[in-house]
Amino acid sequence: MASDQPAKPRPATSASAASPSPGVVLDDLAIQRALMRIAHEIVERSDELHRLYLVGIPNGGVPLARQIAQNLREIAGVDVTLGVLDTTLYRDDRLTSGIRPRLRLTEMPSAVDGRLVILVDDVASTGRTIRAAMDALMDFGRPRAVQVVALVDRGHRELPIKIDYVGKNIPTQRTDHVELRTGPAGKGMEVVLMQATGTPS
Repeated sequence: MASDQPAKPRPATSASAASPSPGVVLDDLAIQRALMRIAHEIVERSDELHRLYLVGIPNGGVPLARQIAQNLREIAGVDVTLGVLDTTLYRDDRLTSGIRPRLRLTEMPSAVDGRLVILVDDVASTGRTIRAAMDALMDFGRPRAVQVVALVDRGHRELPIKIDYVGKNIPTQRTDHVELRTGPAGKGMEVVLMQATGTPS
């Protein structure tokens, strides 16, 4: 069953090192361009850049948040606060999945009170991971506003979650799987769309 829970980037197979990976919908260049565009959009929409607080959702959202922070530094000369927020214990499917959850890293360097928090995820779908992230965020204060970045929005929303900054909208079937992983030869990143049978689309 496909979900919007971030998948940990993993090394591409040796076969992909020699040729483009099958099913790739975003290669590293496309990802970098999307993240730079998103950074520009954040600058255009934010009148108080010093109040920005980027929060990456493990696993895939973390490297994306770091890259966006670097882009903001380059284009606006601002160093934004950067955090990592595990949503595992806040997911509403934790007790019904029958699987013991594996906790991941949380690193929030300061409270979020009065800040514009931008949650960064790799793949958005049902909205349940974003909802869990918002619940987890409240443990660290009361933000002025919360916005959401998703590198890929694959649709199939089950909750009224809005994605404010989207890298790419990708039409999918509910049974498809979309993941961010390490690119060919272990360099860069790529987004791959797999059909339910494991066959690249």
